[in-house]
Amino acid sequence: MTKLIDPRMGDVEADASSTKRRSLLSLAGSLLAEISLPKLILVWFSLIALPALLLGLVPLVGTAWLAQFSRSLASSYRGIWPFIILMIVAAIGWLGGKPLHRAAEQGFWSLNSLAIQPAYALFREGVRHLLEAMFESRLNEKRRARLRCVSAAVAGLLLCLFSLAVIAIGWPYSRWTGELSDLTVPLSLVVPTLANALIILCIYCAGAALVWGLADAAMDQPQGFTGFSDQSELTRKWRVAHLSDIHVVGEQYGFRIESGRSGPRGNDRLAQLLARLSAIDSENRLDHILITGDITDAGRSPEWAEFLTALSRYPELAERTLLLPGNHDINVVDRANPARLDLPISPARRLREMRALSGMAAVQSSKVRVVDHSTWELGTTLAEALVPYHADIATFADRGGFRLAASLAPVWADAFPMILPPDGDDGLGFILLDSTAQTHFSFTNALGLISSEQSRATTAVVERFPHASWIVALHHHLIEYPGLSKAFSVRIGTALINGSWFVRQLQQFGDRIIVMHGHRHIDWIGHCGKLKIVSAPSPVMGSTGEHVTHFHVHTLGIDREGALVMLPPERVGVPGSDLSV
Repeated sequence: MTKLIDPRMGDVEADASSTKRRSLLSLAGSLLAEISLPKLILVWFSLIALPALLLGLVPLVGTAWLAQFSRSLASSYRGIWPFIILMIVAAIGWLGGKPLHRAAEQGFWSLNSLAIQPAYALFREGVRHLLEAMFESRLNEKRRARLRCVSAAVAGLLLCLFSLAVIAIGWPYSRWTGELSDLTVPLSLVVPTLANALIILCIYCAGAALVWGLADAAMDQPQGFTGFSDQSELTRKWRVAHLSDIHVVGEQYGFRIESGRSGPRGNDRLAQLLARLSAIDSENRLDHILITGDITDAGRSPEWAEFLTALSRYPELAERTLLLPGNHDINVVDRANPARLDLPISPARRLREMRALSGMAAVQSSKVRVVDHSTWELGTTLAEALVPYHADIATFADRGGFRLAASLAPVWADAFPMILPPDGDDGLGFILLDSTAQTHFSFTNALGLISSEQSRATTAVVERFPHASWIVALHHHLIEYPGLSKAFSVRIGTALINGSWFVRQLQQFGDRIIVMHGHRHIDWIGHCGKLKIVSAPSPVMGSTGEHVTHFHVHTLGIDREGALVMLPPERVGVPGSDLSV
């Protein structure tokens, strides 16, 4: 059959959201043309404008209230009512418990991801790019690490000075004391309110940037890992196949969001990948198969169905497979339109969470256990923890609705970290984390962070098994990679917003932990001090047609000193398929 257009090869529409086929400037133009202005206004007002206005009003209203309160208290006990109301509000905040704490933490890191981290990363990577270009011929691994320290400190200082300059410009327009009479002419408060908000944010930015830069400068800098062990040194060993970013699509010839026609079509490469895993397992048994997120391309039901169907053909692999979510599984609002927004109150994200949780539960609910966040003890299996919510999850998936979305909010948060306990006192366990940050916009779906709850639970679990070793698995990379880069555009990645903090949390356990992640589709093994970090390439993305992709099988073991060590990884090629014939 002669075809004018081969539909298997796609067309320009397949490249609508592709960063491989279109420039960021071109994509930004599409966003401006396609974005829903009413939604954008509502989201901007609720997430940025309203908090900024409230922040700027606090000193004006606060000083006015204190003045009135002191006068009322001096003349009558009636003035105690504002104090009582304040105490009631504080009590509500205290009794709000975990949901309020989670919302506050998410809001805090959202502020950092919006206002601080991008500016700091831009300054830091800009300084590094300039210095590395100037001294490229003289740089070795240690000198590059020192340069990273210097550039982090310089970036923090530059951003701090920039923030102080903005404060100096905005200060004449600010006002920090108010009277109740000001409220009768609210328009007169607009300029000082906005100026106050800008100055408060810049004060925070100046301090945070300085702390961030000094913290990054003081930490052990990432370096390539070369200290692989020998088979003869191991007292115990495990073989772990590390996969990530398989981006399953829901159509036989579907294209991925990021790659468009520059990437694979359909899921043939996933089938090849599972076949290679099965063959390897038959020759030399794998102990675990770990998939560190972005299992699907956009978190849609057909994509999860395709993945689970493909894996079900290999039950011997499925029983040893562990999954965790990535940003594409949770944060993509619309795979066909990166300009589409989710409103903050939309239940759509909750639905994507329930889909992902259902997919993970289908594979590992009887294997992994959850942590009791009230006692920080290892709790029930994931299967048992989800029993009370089966009916509500099924109803929500069928009907949606704000009420059920709100009632299911703790289910996702309480499920992480998922723990596969070690096989014995000196065995190897897995800690599976959710590193996805909340976003409401497909184009910014890649943000990541680790909550303080997950970090505390991780610490509690590791301390409970003092002789065991652990793979701490998450989707996002902890730090930006240290390699030289010719193009500045590829330097600004999407590492964890609080990555340097989390590195320090893990470093206290020294050589008992190896971190495995995906997200950047980059093949890299390195370390920060004693903490070893393994980044997985995508065995699916980045290649079209018959070109070979790859993944790694890692042999991990315990040496005679009781440390968790690595043997050189086994690189496994995954053949593609040629659709041109």
